[in-house]
Amino acid sequence: MVDIAKLDAIGGEYQCLHELVAAARARLPDHSWDYLVGGTETETTLRRNRAALDSIAFRPRVLRDVSRVEAAGPILGTLARLPVFLAPVGSLDSFDSGGAATAARAAALFGVPIMVSSVTKPGLEATAEAGPARRFFQLYRRGDDAYTDDFVRRAAANGYETFCFTVDSAVYSRRERDITRRFAKPWRRGGAGMQFQAALNWTDIKRYKENHALPLIIKGIATPEDAAIAIEHGVEVIYVSNHGGRQLDHGAGSLDGLPEIVSAVAGRARIFVDGGFCRGTDIVKALALGAEAVGIGRLYCYGLAAAGEAGVIRVLELLEIEMVECLALLGITTPAALDRSHVRAAQPVSVPGVHSAFPLLNLPR
Repeated sequence: MVDIAKLDAIGGEYQCLHELVAAARARLPDHSWDYLVGGTETETTLRRNRAALDSIAFRPRVLRDVSRVEAAGPILGTLARLPVFLAPVGSLDSFDSGGAATAARAAALFGVPIMVSSVTKPGLEATAEAGPARRFFQLYRRGDDAYTDDFVRRAAANGYETFCFTVDSAVYSRRERDITRRFAKPWRRGGAGMQFQAALNWTDIKRYKENHALPLIIKGIATPEDAAIAIEHGVEVIYVSNHGGRQLDHGAGSLDGLPEIVSAVAGRARIFVDGGFCRGTDIVKALALGAEAVGIGRLYCYGLAAAGEAGVIRVLELLEIEMVECLALLGITTPAALDRSHVRAAQPVSVPGVHSAFPLLNLPR
């Protein structure tokens, strides 16, 4: 439990999340910055992620004892300091030389899980060796069944709790910020093995469930129809995501699709979500609408670029402060008390964008 009266005493070089965003921009070369903040083509999906979050308002209750508030919540049955995990991000070494190992150490020290991407350094084993973080593994399929089986075996042997297929990336999108700079990550150049990702289908999910014991996450579910099919295949975690607006252009915001997916799942699987979440209030909205845990991507990368391990920890500390204050002002003392009665539809008041949640952010053009 956090003593509300002591929140203002929590210090540090960075006092607001936007200060970490600004520090990251100052440290990153233009091509790495654009890779981090950009979306696909018109970046409509990216903006809709933010618009969906901004279209939800709170319904606070008053005269409740909120002198002590707990922001912790369970993720896959184990309590995390926040119901938040570090989402899989490719090429984390673009933001800190230690890449996923640095992020994993920060996750362990703070007390949240990390989902490690198959396209980030230093790789599955080295990230596991970096520290005792709770780890989930996410695969982009770049080979046949034996390729997948090898990754599952290695993940299980190195203490990863779950295995995840990303399924919204059958083709690699046109990210025009990168194209304009003639910039491509090494794993992207030439598209080696992309045909295996394009061929991924429900038969592969069935085969996984028949042959492997690690609980399965499917990342990139955007409709209740696909959520229902995933349930039929025994998938343990439905991960609602549109890839941060980096794959299909003109998609809906992740939070827009969450309620109907929650209804379709009807408690038969756990639900994760990501897509534009960058404030404590954002996390609270997702939990109120039925998510168990929220993935943050760009947000922790700002911390990683700004100050490495300490920067990621500071991002999580500030999220915790914001979450605790939000819960208290809603009149509740734990995320477990959240439900749809705490939120309502509302008109957004700002133009949505990748940084519109940070009105005091003043980045150089």
